[in-house]
Amino acid sequence: MDLSTQKQAVLSAARKAYAEKLMAGTSGNMSVYCREAGLMAITPSSYDYSIMEEKDIVVIDLEGNIKEGCHRPSSEWKMHAEIYKALPHVGAVVHTHSPYATCFAVNHQEIPVILIEMIPFLKGSLEVSAYAEQGSAQVGINAVPILSRKNACLMANHGVVAVGGSMPEAYINAVYVEDTAKIYHMALTAGTPVTIPGYEG
Repeated sequence: MDLSTQKQAVLSAARKAYAEKLMAGTSGNMSVYCREAGLMAITPSSYDYSIMEEKDIVVIDLEGNIKEGCHRPSSEWKMHAEIYKALPHVGAVVHTHSPYATCFAVNHQEIPVILIEMIPFLKGSLEVSAYAEQGSAQVGINAVPILSRKNACLMANHGVVAVGGSMPEAYINAVYVEDTAKIYHMALTAGTPVTIPGYEG
């Protein structure tokens, strides 16, 4: 995958996520990683998604050195880097502040397997990784043990991180996280949610 294709994938997903209200303002970030080149294309820091263009996507290595771009990379680039370093199967990372999922992250509350879609897309329940200072490498380090088994997790007092082999995979996983959280929230207000038998993890 060349850099232009990487940047286009990040831009397309970022615009879509903003339009679908998976994040507000300039929160959230996403990236694609090319292992052969050792480079990731990532959204810029504090930049308006509604006017973002391909030229605004930043290309960096896993140490944060800018290889292409006129902006600073997302403040969460270290989280992305730690995930790519630890998990060879991951080719894209999507971090959102989608409201229903983030409310469970704020409560440090796991979401059990209540929907069949959680099994193929999320690989089971939505677990919560321990809190770490935003922008630190520890955010990614704390998420890695969960992401080694699952395709997404809730980050305590922070939001959602979803992964995949490609940006379309990571993005759809992030969408299913919010859909699951919304349905679980509604089910909790209506009664007592019933989990799917045989899927406790």
